[in-house]
Amino acid sequence: MLLLSLVLFFAVPPTAHSQSMADIANIKVDELSDEQIKELVRRANEAGLSESELLQMAQVRGVPATEVEKLRIRLEKLSLTGSGTRSTATASKREPRSQADLNFIAQDILKFQPDFSGVKDEISAVFGSNLFYNKNRRLSFEPNLNMATPKNYVVGPGDMLYIDVYGQSEQYYEATVNPDGFLLLDNIGPVSVSGKTIEESTGIIRNRLSTYYSGLRGANPNTFLQVTLGNVRTIKVHLVGELRLPGTFTLSAFSSVFNALYAAGGPNDNGTMRNIKVIRDGKTVSTIDIYTFLVEGIASLDFQLRDQDVILVEPFISRVSVIGEVKRPKIFEVKENENFDQLLKYAGGFTDEAFRDRINVTRITGKERAVSDIYQNQFAIFSVKGGDQYTVGKVLNRFANRVQIKGAVFREGNYALTEGLTLVQLIRNADGVRGEANLERASILRTNEDLSTEVLSVNLRNILNGSQSDISLQREDVVRVSSIYDLKEEIYVQVTGEVRNPGTYPYSSEMTVEDLIVLAGGLREAANINDIEIARRLVNPEVGAFSELVPVQINADLSLRANPIAMAPFDNLIIRRKPNFTLEKLIQVEGQINSPGVFAVKSAQERISDVIRRAGGLTAFAYPKGATLIRRTEFYETESEQIRRQRNLSDLQQKMLLDPNNTEAQELLLARLFQDLGKTPALDAMETASASQSKRDAITGISETKSNLSPIKIKQTEAVAIDLESILKNPGSEYDLILEEGDIISIPRQLQTVRMRGDVVYPTTVRHESARGMKYYINQSGGFDNRANRKRTYVVYANGEVARTKSFLGLRVFPGVEPGAEVIVPTKGPRIPLRPGELVGISTGLATLLLISSQINW
Repeated sequence: MLLLSLVLFFAVPPTAHSQSMADIANIKVDELSDEQIKELVRRANEAGLSESELLQMAQVRGVPATEVEKLRIRLEKLSLTGSGTRSTATASKREPRSQADLNFIAQDILKFQPDFSGVKDEISAVFGSNLFYNKNRRLSFEPNLNMATPKNYVVGPGDMLYIDVYGQSEQYYEATVNPDGFLLLDNIGPVSVSGKTIEESTGIIRNRLSTYYSGLRGANPNTFLQVTLGNVRTIKVHLVGELRLPGTFTLSAFSSVFNALYAAGGPNDNGTMRNIKVIRDGKTVSTIDIYTFLVEGIASLDFQLRDQDVILVEPFISRVSVIGEVKRPKIFEVKENENFDQLLKYAGGFTDEAFRDRINVTRITGKERAVSDIYQNQFAIFSVKGGDQYTVGKVLNRFANRVQIKGAVFREGNYALTEGLTLVQLIRNADGVRGEANLERASILRTNEDLSTEVLSVNLRNILNGSQSDISLQREDVVRVSSIYDLKEEIYVQVTGEVRNPGTYPYSSEMTVEDLIVLAGGLREAANINDIEIARRLVNPEVGAFSELVPVQINADLSLRANPIAMAPFDNLIIRRKPNFTLEKLIQVEGQINSPGVFAVKSAQERISDVIRRAGGLTAFAYPKGATLIRRTEFYETESEQIRRQRNLSDLQQKMLLDPNNTEAQELLLARLFQDLGKTPALDAMETASASQSKRDAITGISETKSNLSPIKIKQTEAVAIDLESILKNPGSEYDLILEEGDIISIPRQLQTVRMRGDVVYPTTVRHESARGMKYYINQSGGFDNRANRKRTYVVYANGEVARTKSFLGLRVFPGVEPGAEVIVPTKGPRIPLRPGELVGISTGLATLLLISSQINW
């Protein structure tokens, strides 16, 4: 189990595995068998690790150095490490810096890095300050460990070198530079390479191996040698000064100054970005200017850090600010003798709207500030100084040569004021005036030198035909050519009533009544062509007069007439409905009737008995006493005739679409249906007005203003109690109601039960027995409950009628009970206990009455 933990911990990245460090640190190599060691090596090779890399990873993961040494000795004894004949098996164990190895190395390095979670993340005004640290996105500068080994790379303790001998002789070596700086080669001995570059180390190793491989010598060798870098060692770099998180960091030996700065979060707001020093052995070996990278993209990544290097970030040199119309309005650090041209480069240059001829600068001069101007020809010679503030202005929001033309011309807009431009030339540039232009009067709004304005009115017709002299234009002149429609109210006509699309339509001269009806989609079926009139506005209305009514006669087919009546602006054509016209009215009869179903109402005087007769009369099982009429209330949301007609046409369309053998006439009808049904049904004002809505609002308002009144439930239908026996015995009597649209006559089957509801002991349904009164049914349900309100008991009969309990000379007279009835016993409500204060008041009152009574009797 310990072996499995070790293999998993070596082979899986730390972020993907949670094996505890304590198990690895306590590993005992002596307890592992040879087979377990071989299995460990095999698992490591599958994960991309060689044996030497396995030893390094074990040490990094916390295995004690003594146990790592024991593991190395065990591996040597099993001939699993060291040199040997070049073969496929051994060669596969050595792959230069595979990606899996790089991931482990990167994770090992990063786990030593500090945590930035406590660092305040703000967008700083100092240019470049958020380069190395930003919580949303960070530029890591992570070194590329897959690149070829640089020739100037300095070898040091911890580096692994691969040495390939090929040609006449073939051999390879794999060894790690020990802390003393020596490379121990099997059967060769130690070779000192520490502090040497790869190129220098290659020469040293070649000279040493030439003793054993003579083919390496001479001007024409037949044996060759190649030295490559395997795993990269780690180095410790000290970062001090004005940094976000100064300290000592463990980095890859390939790391540059930027990698180290990234690890420390970069310079803080007080740190320099122009003069970062790398100190080695007490001497400054390099100076880094981050602006070179930010502005020019040059990062100086070829300079490699070494172990124990010190990176010093001093306070900033001096800073200036640039505000206004530049692409990077920020605070910049400047060096001595830098000019404004270089500063402008740091600021990204001017924006498109910048005023470039003159830059304003505010400078500190001893005890106070002074203002200076920098002109464009001075940018390269003006030296910047710490504390300067440069303000780049914006171009003026004015035009040097603009004139405008608006209104009834084909191309409105701005035009250039050329030399000698006149009003006629400007109109030609705008492609002329439109047909509705008012040529009798145009205006020119002119701006004077003192920015006051004046209006010049001209007769454009005379200027265009040459009868009046042309007008020269000036800068910022605005020419307005009005439309004749701008100077008068928009005119229209209306059509109301029985047309397909009532509403408002544009007025045209010589428009007739028939023309307007055609625009409105034609007449409806209900239109009365003998009752049409025009409501016309009075030009000079008298007191109390509103409009003139003009009667109109038209042909049913809207054909032309000899003397058609022309419409006038704002006319309202009113087309009324035919007298007594209505769509078919339908009712429904259901229940115990010989022919139940839907019936059309034949006349306005048709009654319940007439429909019962048409339906074949009652069946033998009918219970006429329980018959009910369900009728729509005034709040019923019925469809308008227009919507109903639309629904009927839609049904017709669906039926025709299902027929594959339509005639040519039917296809034309189908096309018209598609066109008509694509329109929203138009409703005129009379059709959309709802009297029921006003009543609904009134009832709702009453319930809202009365705090002790429960909300009134507005129903669309309600049951009307009818006496069907009396109706059938005396047709046409007052019991025989006249039918209305949507009525439903429901005749139940013979009923034999009585339902008990309310405050009885056991609410239930009881079998009806003739000659039995209310008390019998109350007793059948267990009698009245304690809080029953006996005197308010009432009965709801099957036909919807209600009868309540009455009192006569102190005696209660309960209503009779019939089959299908419901007996309702109300409750008195919960008993409210008397409070002590109320008991005292009642007792005091009674004592007072007794005292008065005794005094009177005495």
